[in-house]
Amino acid sequence: MDETNNNMNTKRKGLLLFGIVTFGILCLIFLFLYLHYKATHIATDNAFVEGRIHVIASKVGGTVKTIHVRDNQPVKKGDLLIEIDEVDYNIKVKEASTALETEKIRLSETQNKSEAAKKQLQEIKASVDTAKANVELQDSNVRQAKLDMKRAENLFKNDAISKERYEKTQTALEVSEAQLKAAREHVKQLEASQEAQLSIIKQAEAAITTQSATIKQRQTLLEGSLLNKSYVKIYTPTDGYVTKKSVEVGNQISIGLPLLAVVPLDDIWIVANYKETQLQKIKPGHKVKIQVDAYSKKTLTGVVDSIMAGTGTTFSLFPPENATGNYVKVVQRIPVKIILDKDTDKEQTLRIGMSVIPTVIVR
Repeated sequence: MDETNNNMNTKRKGLLLFGIVTFGILCLIFLFLYLHYKATHIATDNAFVEGRIHVIASKVGGTVKTIHVRDNQPVKKGDLLIEIDEVDYNIKVKEASTALETEKIRLSETQNKSEAAKKQLQEIKASVDTAKANVELQDSNVRQAKLDMKRAENLFKNDAISKERYEKTQTALEVSEAQLKAAREHVKQLEASQEAQLSIIKQAEAAITTQSATIKQRQTLLEGSLLNKSYVKIYTPTDGYVTKKSVEVGNQISIGLPLLAVVPLDDIWIVANYKETQLQKIKPGHKVKIQVDAYSKKTLTGVVDSIMAGTGTTFSLFPPENATGNYVKVVQRIPVKIILDKDTDKEQTLRIGMSVIPTVIVR
């Protein structure tokens, strides 16, 4: 009987020892697998969804006339969002257009005056040429009259001609000299008129230059008025969802005032703030599994895109001053950008700011 009990105790001890050894081996296997998993799967819960937010603001001020979207509405690139009352801008366009047309009319009148002055100048130049030719003719007549007078004096001294003929010859000389003098005075008058006409043409050309510059200025003002008028209709710059709408019909808005935002959910990524002690093995290109807090049963996939060139605190509003003498070493976190795989979130369930748990699978 005692021998039987001893055998039973021995078997129990053997079974117990086997169980302990087996349990120990399983624990070692589990520990090995756990350590291997932790070494190849680096996770953090300090991560969130990030994306681009297109803040929509007006380039002109005015009264909101119509709003074509509502909160959280999906929109496509180029969709009309908001209309501003354009009455004031129509008036400005009309004023600028009228001012431009007035300046064009003035330019046309000045150009016509310039053309008329140039034609008159050509006529004066022709008259000057004619008057100079007349001076040469009168000069020839005077020379001939002087020769005739010299002959007449000799003949009169020799009583070859009468006193009457001598006096007629003398009168003819005086008339020729008077005509020459008058011809020269006429040339001077025409030349003075020519100079005056040239001055008028220069003034007209200067006025044309000034008027052309004024027209360009008026044209610029008109283009600016038309451009401002085009800004009364605000369109979405991208596909996305309307959010943060803070404008209503009838509101008086000013330039640059944020009215709403458009968020494209097809262009979002994950920002994971890993501890600096975890970054040793993380490299761009590593695969990532992502668990979303809002959807516990949903796992997304992605890839490490890049690692930020500094810690998060370095780029904060008040970065730490470690040289002040009160330095305390704290494990820093460095943002890692993770790009989602294509079609991993077809339903676009992610929203900017959501908390996620990314796990980087390192090689």
